[in-house]
Amino acid sequence: MADISSEECEQWLERDFYGYGPNPPNPNWPNEAKIAVNFVMNHEEGGESSVELGDQGAEAFFHDFGPPGLITPVPGERDPSTESQFEYGPRVAVWRLIRLFDKHKIPITFYAVAKSFERNLDVPKHVEANGHETCCHGYRWRSYGDCSPEEEEDHVRKAVESFRKTSPSGRVPPGWFVGRPNARSAHIVAKVYKELGLEFLYWADSYADDLPYWKPMPGNPDEGLLIMPYSFDNNDTKMWFGQYASDDAFTQHAIDTFTTIREEGLEGRPAYITVAFHSRWMGRPGRFQALRRIVEHMLQFDDVWFATREQIARHFANEHPYDPSKFKTTPTSKALNGAANGHGKAQNTTGSL
Repeated sequence: MADISSEECEQWLERDFYGYGPNPPNPNWPNEAKIAVNFVMNHEEGGESSVELGDQGAEAFFHDFGPPGLITPVPGERDPSTESQFEYGPRVAVWRLIRLFDKHKIPITFYAVAKSFERNLDVPKHVEANGHETCCHGYRWRSYGDCSPEEEEDHVRKAVESFRKTSPSGRVPPGWFVGRPNARSAHIVAKVYKELGLEFLYWADSYADDLPYWKPMPGNPDEGLLIMPYSFDNNDTKMWFGQYASDDAFTQHAIDTFTTIREEGLEGRPAYITVAFHSRWMGRPGRFQALRRIVEHMLQFDDVWFATREQIARHFANEHPYDPSKFKTTPTSKALNGAANGHGKAQNTTGSL
């Protein structure tokens, strides 16, 4: 594996507290839409921690046994109850959820763990055949925060090869969301994609904005990597953590988010929102109605663009292309231009501000 220096990673991770400032660019959504809405189904089942897959213990995160720390997996022992909860996702829940979106012709994004697609080939087949998007959510559903560079690169290569096999067309996702990345993660994906001649369009491990924004491609600042901010507040994990007291609270929060961003769009500042959920969780009969209420509320408006993350990214990139001059640094500065797209302020840079 080629070395990726800590300095290079720190430079790419230089924090930006200005962003677009008070006057964000108009993304000019199709058909003069005032808001873009992206639904994300996290599809992780079959890629979670499991003794069956050689892990030390069963999955301890995000299942119906309760909040974090309530149960402790027994090292070296399989947990049939937890395994069966994850199996519910691809067996039942994913189909209940996808019927909702197919019924209304809403394209959605699958944050797909590569191993999960391997274990039920009907899912990637349906995704591709019905106009939905696959975004890579890693080879396994795990934290990469404590992963060695060598192991992480191996997982990226395995994910690429896996998606080639599970996609009916052999397509590799141009977008990535690791979920629990480290400082090197984007650089490793960029390195592997460049070596394999693949398109790396966007990176979604950010929560910093309501619009996409550009950063230099790791390892090649002459090219851009579009950052597609995700959402943890419009996310059903909040139910599991106990931060929403009821399903209705989740529904209302998502609807309120939609209302705020749409109202800002009507005032001339369109943006996008993400509503995220997990098949094994939101696809349970009792929780499903919360999502249905969100979808049916948004369908009442005719100025909404329902789109995948890839569609939003390609549209934004066409409207606001990457300009490498806005990210050039002077010899006296290690910091990247802190103003995403040159709209804010930054010190010691040659970007036009």
